[in-house]
Amino acid sequence: MPFEADIAHALDRTTDSLEPDLTALLGGAVERGRRRRRRRNAGVLAGVGACAVIVASGLVIPGVLAGSRSAGSDMETVALAMPRSAVTGDQMIEALERTFPGGRFSQVTGQSNNPSDPSSGYVANGGLVVDDGHGAAYVGVSAVRLKLPLRDGDGLSCKQSPARAKGDTCTLSELPSSVEIPGGAVVMSEQHAAKHPSRADTAHRWTVTVTLKATGAQLQIVQWNSTGGGSGSDAPKPTRAAPPLSEQQAVAALTGATWAPILGAVG
Repeated sequence: MPFEADIAHALDRTTDSLEPDLTALLGGAVERGRRRRRRRNAGVLAGVGACAVIVASGLVIPGVLAGSRSAGSDMETVALAMPRSAVTGDQMIEALERTFPGGRFSQVTGQSNNPSDPSSGYVANGGLVVDDGHGAAYVGVSAVRLKLPLRDGDGLSCKQSPARAKGDTCTLSELPSSVEIPGGAVVMSEQHAAKHPSRADTAHRWTVTVTLKATGAQLQIVQWNSTGGGSGSDAPKPTRAAPPLSEQQAVAALTGATWAPILGAVG
């Protein structure tokens, strides 16, 4: 059902217990929470009268317990807000393909949001494998809107408990207000290894999350230097040394003309 599907996507954005194969799942929505692997244990299912409430670390399902803390977390929960207008899966795919002009694409997937129906459609995303001539790489982008005021949480803080695995990194920066991003934006950039300890043949993923401070609109791009995700023996081997886009290129893409209509529609 649509509501159940939306819950699944929201949980995928914030938990790390599933270790998904990203070639089979949808875009950046599955990438939110690998840095919070053990926080999944804080998710609880509680009945209040006839209502079931699902709490996921770092995120509350839209409209549920906004502003509360999840057990064992040192970060505020982040609630989603309904996007202002619809974004289709086809729009997400088109924007992704325009981000890599001249690339060859395969394993293309997309997911629409549906702001006219509060029971479904908070997350829009798209994913594909792109070959830009330097090796095939999986890339996914997800689009959501966070409720204001923004709080520490997914895409807004590098704080993590337990600590990141050795070699994994996270940096936080801000973009000043401009014509393209009125009010400025928060940028979080991460690198994660598919295996720990990391080896020379370990695939990595790079995640860049851009959140507009004025509207809460958030885009996240996830790039692997392989054709998909996974962990341990299930992780594909690297196909290249670096992701298709550098951190600077990813930020420029997400705040540029290609993704501007989607940022506007979400926020």
